[in-house]
Amino acid sequence: MTDILMPALSPTMEEGVLAKWHVKAGDVVKAGDVIAEIETDKATMEVEAVDEGEITEILVAEGSEGVKVNTPIARLKDEGGTAAPAPKADAPKAAEAPKAEAAAPAAKVEAPKAAPAAPKAADGGRLFASPLARRLAAQNGVDLASIKGTGPHGRIVKRDVEGAPKGGAKPAAAAAASGIASRPVQSLAQMGIPDGSYDLIPLDGMKKAIARRMVESIQQVPHFPLFIDVEIDALLAARAKVNALLEKSGVKVSVNDFVIKAAAMALKAVPEANASYTPEGIAMHHNADVAMAVAIDGGLITPIIRKAELKSLSQIATESKDLAKRARDRKLKPEEFQGGTFSVSNLGMFGIKQFSSIINEPQGAIMSVGAGEQRPVVRNGQLAVATVMTVTMTCDHRVVDGATGARFLQAFKPLIEDPVTMLA
Repeated sequence: MTDILMPALSPTMEEGVLAKWHVKAGDVVKAGDVIAEIETDKATMEVEAVDEGEITEILVAEGSEGVKVNTPIARLKDEGGTAAPAPKADAPKAAEAPKAEAAAPAAKVEAPKAAPAAPKAADGGRLFASPLARRLAAQNGVDLASIKGTGPHGRIVKRDVEGAPKGGAKPAAAAAASGIASRPVQSLAQMGIPDGSYDLIPLDGMKKAIARRMVESIQQVPHFPLFIDVEIDALLAARAKVNALLEKSGVKVSVNDFVIKAAAMALKAVPEANASYTPEGIAMHHNADVAMAVAIDGGLITPIIRKAELKSLSQIATESKDLAKRARDRKLKPEEFQGGTFSVSNLGMFGIKQFSSIINEPQGAIMSVGAGEQRPVVRNGQLAVATVMTVTMTCDHRVVDGATGARFLQAFKPLIEDPVTMLA
């Protein structure tokens, strides 16, 4: 038998949701067949079989959440019925993270085969238990080694744990085995919020990933904001003309598309702002790969307009619309949202006047775009009214210092205020 493991679908993935099985026990598969769909913190991806053979057992039920990378999710008997060589207990090999196929219509990965070392039973043999059983045992303080499994081949399953006496397992050891943190969680009741006065919504993979990355960014990146006001009356007029020309093609350019194009051109004009910090040195990027923040159910994702400086406004509009739709459907490929050299976050459509974003590492800066609104301005000593938009640039001071950030905004401002320069 060969264990099919939960694959790592991105460099940062630690766990995922086994959303759907396309096979069942007894089905015969061949290499390349799609056998399951996995939800990561950012997207839903398909998993392909690596070898031919018969699926003998589904180990993780469809819809299971928090399935750790490299956890066995199914078993495969090869075509000849021979058993696969078991890995040595003293030198288990970690499964490699599979690569997504860029040419496929949906991202597909090959399920890894090698199984990780498992905990030992009381008699020194290997302890077989489902991931759900392990989690329940850790939560209830049940010693798995003391349980006799009633599942296939003596596997410990949910009903075995539920019928076992509690308190047999050491909390720390059980937590380590299941991946659950052993440190106590402070109750809201201890902070004056009584139990029963709220509904607790568990954190999904996306929320956990966002929380982890944002805490790391705000704590580890020395950041500072720069603010600038730009007048957008000329941009709004140009947008109306461009959209009138593109109406027959069904393309509609947004203000944010203009912002992405202007940011990309400003990054090429001030290449020091198109950079990332690494311990080995400053990475100066060749192209302006601009990530745009897209709100989706349960979180945020940043699909990327690659080489935005080389694309027309209509190309950016078409690509951004497609990426945003597939982001909301969680159908993006990893290469479509991982990476990027600069980010744009726009909350203007919500009426937000001004805000500062947290840097999306390893990028050196992020631009926050507020709402355009009519404000009083002074021109040649005379009071006038203009549509003004506040832009905030949050900079990683290790890469983009104050002078570099200011030069970037100086390059960005005239592009927005005179958008004809972007069309030349």
